[in-house]
Amino acid sequence: MGMRILGWGTALPDRVVTNADLEKTLDTSDEWIVERSGIRQRHIGESTAEIAIDAGRSALSQAKVDPASIDLMILATTTPDQSVPATSAHVHHELGLGGGAFDVNAACAGFVYSLVMANGLLGSGAKRILVIGAETLSGLTDWNDRNTAVLFGDGGGALVLESVPDEGQLLSWDLGLDGSARHILHADLGGFIRMDGREVFKRAVRVLVDSATRTLEQAKVRADEIKLLVPHQANIRIIQAACDRLGIEHDRAALVLHRTGNTSSASIPLALVDAIDHGRLESDDLVLFSGFGAGMTWGSALIRWQAEPDE
Repeated sequence: MGMRILGWGTALPDRVVTNADLEKTLDTSDEWIVERSGIRQRHIGESTAEIAIDAGRSALSQAKVDPASIDLMILATTTPDQSVPATSAHVHHELGLGGGAFDVNAACAGFVYSLVMANGLLGSGAKRILVIGAETLSGLTDWNDRNTAVLFGDGGGALVLESVPDEGQLLSWDLGLDGSARHILHADLGGFIRMDGREVFKRAVRVLVDSATRTLEQAKVRADEIKLLVPHQANIRIIQAACDRLGIEHDRAALVLHRTGNTSSASIPLALVDAIDHGRLESDDLVLFSGFGAGMTWGSALIRWQAEPDE
């Protein structure tokens, strides 16, 4: 048994904060922010549950499935609305889903972790799973810190997955963690995100390339066969450096960070859906997801795109 992607959806809060807005309160400039990150604006507002509900509802509608037919929902988030219960409980109820639900916190690799987990569960009896990545990083951001305030935003993305009696779309994957690096990007309970930007950059490029390479090798696929790289949207320089080392042309990377900022576990589905909406994928195209973030966690997954699910 394997999985196929039936539907997809995204959600972004209405409020947009541009670099020009941040110039009014921080010692920074649009030129400085764009040069170092590629980010021009970010969306802010709503709760994690509200964003997840909007993205999930959009994906269910696009998939044309009854919410009650969902056997399980996995919510990837680093920004739950409460300590208890899991934010997925609220989302599950509002969407009218069947089955169970739980949260996953694997930072910016959370969506890939959730996708791989969902694939395994579909292979062992589940019929349909809704995977959502949703974040409200604005609540963890110190808006007086010029080094981090310019980076983060809120948003969400979702996929509806269904089991199929064959290999399915997921061809290979790689998940990993180096807990010794947890201090370089963290937020204490009740505190703000703190980051050693230089160290994060160095390690992020390395783990993205290494994880992506292992994933390609498992599937016996060359980098030049990849139609679309969908990386975590943290920093344009990280993405371009990783593309160079992997041998993937820059224009094959899906990018939305210029208008969303870093949305952690929401960034990969946001970038994927944007690529779909712009007609960048056709049946049998190979798509490589690669996420990396606090922990330090990483995760990559290779899928074969299916433009139109079989009836």
